[in-house]
Amino acid sequence: MRFKWSNFILFLGYLFLYFPLICIVVYSFNESRFMVSWTRFSMRWYKALLSNPIILRATLTSLKVACLSATVSVILGTMAAIVITRSGRFRGKALFIGAIAAPLVMPEVVMGLSLLMLFVGMEKIIGWPIGSGTATITIAHIVLTLSYVTMIVQARLYDLDRSIEEAALDLGASPTKVFFVITLPMISPAIILGWLLAFALSLDDVVIASFVAGPGATTLPMIVFSSLRFGISPEINALATILMTVLSIGVIISAVLIYKKKI
Repeated sequence: MRFKWSNFILFLGYLFLYFPLICIVVYSFNESRFMVSWTRFSMRWYKALLSNPIILRATLTSLKVACLSATVSVILGTMAAIVITRSGRFRGKALFIGAIAAPLVMPEVVMGLSLLMLFVGMEKIIGWPIGSGTATITIAHIVLTLSYVTMIVQARLYDLDRSIEEAALDLGASPTKVFFVITLPMISPAIILGWLLAFALSLDDVVIASFVAGPGATTLPMIVFSSLRFGISPEINALATILMTVLSIGVIISAVLIYKKKI
């Protein structure tokens, strides 16, 4: 059997990417508080995690914000992608596309500062939002993830075979029925992928959330980032293991569904 350098380099690449995650999973079952030494297998930190109200509250806030922002981003992003790909030329289309794509290249520090100034100005002018909290984080994450969803769905719409839609229209189907019966199922893999990406981006964000979050709303990444000065608690390792397991199951299920649709 010939030795292949390409397979070896691929193995090193995967090792570089996933070895830190494997360490987190392994040390989440370590009885010792320190990650430099292994003592023995224990579920101690999982039990401590379930009795830590601060981390649990922050996790619930992060999941709530991520689910809501991902769902709204998918709805708005799909609508924006349809406008870009199906509406032809219209006045201001270039500006519309540029505004949608701006968060892709905009530094998160600039986005966070601008959104903070926007929310402060809105509160003074119209009285909403009152302070900073879950609502402001959700709006900020929608702004962050909308462009990613739009680009993914837009790429799928460009590759779509429009002859099927045109045949349905010729047979008397209304444009609304064609969209929900034909177009939407055909672009559903891109929509699912966009939702998962938006969910992951929202769950991972710490920079923008630090600008727009108030005292009453703290996300999990903010808790993890603030704990770095005192050292990461093994409870964070346990929580990361649970989140990775849940997200991996979700990715596997979505991949299976997308594969079945292709068949």
